[in-house]
Amino acid sequence: MFQYTLDIFSDSASVPISGLGPVSVPFFEPDLASYDHFLIAFSGGKDSVALVLDLLERGIDPEKIELWHHDVDGREDHGNFMDWPVTADYCRKFAAAFGLRIYFSWRIGGFKRELLKTNAMIAPVAFETPEGVKVAGGERGEVATRRRWPALSPNLRIRWCSGGLKVDVMSIAINNQERFRGKRVLVMTGERAAESTNRAKYLPFENHRCNAPGRRVNRTVHVWRSVHAWSDEDVWAIIRRHGVVAHPCYYLGWGRASCAACIYGSPSQWASLRVAAPEMFGVISTMEGELGHTIQRDETVTQRADRGRAHDMDPETIRIAMSRTYEGLIRVATADWHLPKGAYGENAGPC
Repeated sequence: MFQYTLDIFSDSASVPISGLGPVSVPFFEPDLASYDHFLIAFSGGKDSVALVLDLLERGIDPEKIELWHHDVDGREDHGNFMDWPVTADYCRKFAAAFGLRIYFSWRIGGFKRELLKTNAMIAPVAFETPEGVKVAGGERGEVATRRRWPALSPNLRIRWCSGGLKVDVMSIAINNQERFRGKRVLVMTGERAAESTNRAKYLPFENHRCNAPGRRVNRTVHVWRSVHAWSDEDVWAIIRRHGVVAHPCYYLGWGRASCAACIYGSPSQWASLRVAAPEMFGVISTMEGELGHTIQRDETVTQRADRGRAHDMDPETIRIAMSRTYEGLIRVATADWHLPKGAYGENAGPC
């Protein structure tokens, strides 16, 4: 088994990073023709959309491409706790518009179950496959009590929303599918260096944690962050080129398509959520009080929203974003495409 290091990257790009100015980050392009499967960690946000469009422009066979979306709120609760209700169906409609397969996965019980975990192990993972839904994981580990919000940290062990509801979910789904044995798999994620100083340190290409090239499993899995060196302008340019209508949150003024109630949300985003989704906001605010623990270390979500200013949001766009069915278009003619007002907005999201 090998591990890529920065030494192998012979090329680099200059990327502007907030607070640091232009920074040189490496980039690397693997031999795409050598892979059997391309698994896209697809959030429905602009960066994951851009990397899918880039793959198609490179001529990758759509039959090899799979969009994998992680439902952070799970499937058991009929309401959304943290995420945009429309996200899952937006992702589903995007896949259909481009003739791509999409598979959903989730930690059983979702965000709320993990937040309220009391004297229990972490829940199993459910994931869709070509043969149907399977369940795995959750049978090991310590019995513990959480009852604390994820920490605002690059450490995914304590920022458990990203680690436990997304990253670990995908790994469990890969490890428990026989169809990947004896295959070369390329996992693609949309982190970009321009988003944060921490993401600027990510390697654009490396072994995935599921890489197991030995004789017993014989599964090669790599990670390629193909848009790592891209700027915001690069991302929106390819989206415009294909006439893709972005996730509704961008038209409401959000600059990133994380959860609606992302723990990294700015004061203005929390103020906007209080207007767009008062019930969701109220549940989270109440939960902070019941847990005796706030998302932000030094203020409640209400205090944070009070410091912000809500975006000027169209009521119809709010209705679409808060619906579980996406009723809008996925693609329009380039001449009819318009940049969302949140496109170059606040860069408030995971570090």
